[in-house]
Amino acid sequence: MSSAYDQSRYQVRFEWGAAGLARLAPAEVVVVVDVLLGTTTAVDAGAAGDEVPLASLDPALAEVVAAAGDAVVLLASLRNASAVAREVLAEQERRAARTSIAVIAVGDGPRFAVEDQFGAGAVIDALTALGIDHTSPEAAGAGEAFHGLRRAMRHLLTASASGQELLDGGRRDEVLAAAEVDAVDVVPARRGDVFACA
Repeated sequence: MSSAYDQSRYQVRFEWGAAGLARLAPAEVVVVVDVLLGTTTAVDAGAAGDEVPLASLDPALAEVVAAAGDAVVLLASLRNASAVAREVLAEQERRAARTSIAVIAVGDGPRFAVEDQFGAGAVIDALTALGIDHTSPEAAGAGEAFHGLRRAMRHLLTASASGQELLDGGRRDEVLAAAEVDAVDVVPARRGDVFACA
């Protein structure tokens, strides 16, 4: 039974965390976005063929992955947003049918994490550029937030609450690296109990 919050009328949907994913209509592809915690580590784990165990993921990230059920699950950040969008398009071509996509920003527990909104928006913006543009208003808003502020990502990430916390912990290089849009082409995809980097 559909609800006002499930975004089922749209191909590309956007929500926050495991609870948000549960509100959405089931999707065939779930893109999990975490910009400053576990995804960046997974994305930078190595070249194609490398594996990242599910058990090594940040707990909030792992919770969203577990909630995705049997969907194709891809990990995204700012660093691989366009590569993830290309992989979603390839998955749709393999299915030879319009494919539903849920883009889920992990967030920071109960706190809104602006960097994850930008990461999700980067994926949505890249999907739109590839012609996958039937987006919910929620997804369109995230995409436009990234699109309009793309050139300010470095500043926005270092100035964000999460970025400031990492800077205070001596992790400035991690934050600056996380702000690099499309720096890598690696796309971690769930394969059993690991993410295989393609």
